[in-house]
Amino acid sequence: MKAIYNNIVHSISNREKLLAVLIDPDKMKLENLSGFMLKLNQSVATHIFVGGSTVDDVATEKLVIEIKKHTSLPIVLFPGDVTQITNEADVLLFLSLISGTNPEYLINKHIKAVSKLRSSDLEVISTGYILIENGKQTSVEKVTKTKPLSRQNAQQIIDTAKAGEFLGMQFIYLEAGSGALHPVPTEIINLVKHELNIPLIVGGGIRSKKQLEEAYRSGADLVVIGTAFEDDDSFFDELKK
Repeated sequence: MKAIYNNIVHSISNREKLLAVLIDPDKMKLENLSGFMLKLNQSVATHIFVGGSTVDDVATEKLVIEIKKHTSLPIVLFPGDVTQITNEADVLLFLSLISGTNPEYLINKHIKAVSKLRSSDLEVISTGYILIENGKQTSVEKVTKTKPLSRQNAQQIIDTAKAGEFLGMQFIYLEAGSGALHPVPTEIINLVKHELNIPLIVGGGIRSKKQLEEAYRSGADLVVIGTAFEDDDSFFDELKK
């Protein structure tokens, strides 16, 4: 079954703007979830991503179970580690950090995940994950011990994204990182989009409706926002249906 992947591709072909709200299990208190989800459900959000760079073993599953009580939106795992995989979600982004050369995050973590996924009903979507420098060190950089690609070297970013497509990735994800000082530059989004024949996800550092619209205009098929909502959930008021 590739129901959610197919729905995303169909939505993109219809020029629909897709927005994922990223919820970090380490940062979201369960007692605050119902109010947060009320605002999320009233917004234009189309997907919920769940994950973080460092998360307690059982925190992800507990959070996903609670989220499902408040929404019918697809819940997509965006895991920083194998321990964040739970069958309670709908989809798993099978992330390969193709911007780095640490084998743990290129393939080794994936091998370790297979025993969990073999008997799972999770829809699995292979995703080439590209970390782009944003002005400060991010949690992803610290945890993976990899360096982001320079925002000044657009050709390297384009070639890395295209290599991911040639390797058979179903999505490419351009990531500035959680709490990024600067989002992925619009010119880079545009250049990468023109090279790809697969969906493009963009996240990190987007803190305003203007930046969100700029990402869409530049070619992002699905935009992910997390920190902006964590810092101030009144941002949802700007994104009501």
